[in-house]
Amino acid sequence: MDGRDRAAMAAFLRRRRAAVKPADVGLPAGTRRRTPGLRREEVAGLAGMSVDYYIRLEQARGPRPSRQILAAIARALRLGDDERDYLFRVGGEVAGPAVGPSREVRPGVLHLLDRLQDAPALVCDASYDVLAWNPLAAALITDFSALPEAERNMVWRFFTSPRAGERHDPATAEQFARESVADLRAARARYPEDSRIALLVERLLARSPEFARLWAEHEVGVRRSGRKRLLHPSVGWLDLECEAMHLPEADQWVVFFTAPPGSPTSEALALLGVIGVQQLEHRHADQPSG
Repeated sequence: MDGRDRAAMAAFLRRRRAAVKPADVGLPAGTRRRTPGLRREEVAGLAGMSVDYYIRLEQARGPRPSRQILAAIARALRLGDDERDYLFRVGGEVAGPAVGPSREVRPGVLHLLDRLQDAPALVCDASYDVLAWNPLAAALITDFSALPEAERNMVWRFFTSPRAGERHDPATAEQFARESVADLRAARARYPEDSRIALLVERLLARSPEFARLWAEHEVGVRRSGRKRLLHPSVGWLDLECEAMHLPEADQWVVFFTAPPGSPTSEALALLGVIGVQQLEHRHADQPSG
């Protein structure tokens, strides 16, 4: 016996495959789908394995899958942490830590962002990739939807945007630089097999001497709440409280930018809510975004 439950794994794979929509994984829906969800060959392609091998898994046949194969299938089927652990167990493996930070934002968190009208808010994963945001965050920072996915990263933007430092006062700029590099080093250690984090660090080392200097200091830390002083091209300096709330099951952070009611910054945020991101970008197309 090799510790597998072939029948349970086969049934689970079939059920999960049927639950994933093509659009969820960036595939066209097409018009000739006889069953809901993904086709077997699509799962195999996303997981980087042969179609025949995957078919045998769904038919409770074939050799015991490796940890790498199980992890690839879990990514292809967009499994949550609990589902991934289950797949590993029925596949005869100990689940172990997730390969990388989750990029799926819970519906309840998305609903919270939609309801939040008076404070900029966004969701980041452990590598500082921005996964979700509300309109006021776009007006304050940048229209993330207009950026390539690889550039929706707060650390990348801070260290590579030519004039990003101009939007921070020197004290908070130095603080963010040190804390983000220390936090990214901690994430790199938590997810040693994650190619996204490894590539991000590699790109930053090649692009930013300042990042390379801080990375070489080997400081390690975890993101904390704090204060940020930002210069906005339309409403001037903003003194913001940055409340970072950790979602441990997904290793994500919800970051709220707030100000005391009645303060100049609070009034400036209200003005940003009225102006919106489109007018700002039209009027200040040549201005840097943070």
